[in-house]
Amino acid sequence: MIRIGQLLLVVSAVLLWVASRMVWVSATSFDGLGQPKTVTLTGASWSNALLPLAVLLLAAAVAGLAVRGWGLRAVAVLVAVVTLLLGYLGVSLIVTPDVGPRAAELAQFPVATLVASDRHYVGAGLTIGAAACALVAAVLLMRSAATGRQATAKYAAPAVRRSAARNEEAEPGVSERGMWDALDEGVDPTDRRTDTEGR
Repeated sequence: MIRIGQLLLVVSAVLLWVASRMVWVSATSFDGLGQPKTVTLTGASWSNALLPLAVLLLAAAVAGLAVRGWGLRAVAVLVAVVTLLLGYLGVSLIVTPDVGPRAAELAQFPVATLVASDRHYVGAGLTIGAAACALVAAVLLMRSAATGRQATAKYAAPAVRRSAARNEEAEPGVSERGMWDALDEGVDPTDRRTDTEGR
């Protein structure tokens, strides 16, 4: 489950990188002296947070290899916060009534010379898609952190496994590895007598 979450984080980072390279807004200005001038603004220009957030998601994917428990929960919460930011960046382009003034500011020409502006939705859609992937990844990381303690039980020390094999009440519950560990110690794993027998 955690591997799927990490893969989704990588996919989200790639989507953000692609979105940052695409045109989000184009603006045309005309000062009355020369020809109209059209400036295109990429996602990285329109929102300079796209690439840093992509790097952050990649770092979260790598952190999933090293942290467990509460550390993994913290990573999941951080990714969830990033999804909110990404959702805002993508949706804001779609719902903003007029992108012209901001486009003129970013393109560095007076708003008075702005004659037309146009928004392109593909980059914003990819950003929203990246947010959705990251949100699913955050849920998977949180679930992995919650079940991590049970999953690490198979890596218990041999002494712990031998004790479990000796104390198991029913033979079908004894694991094969536990039986072999008990035999290595010269203990019969099928012997159900308690330590207090004969006292």
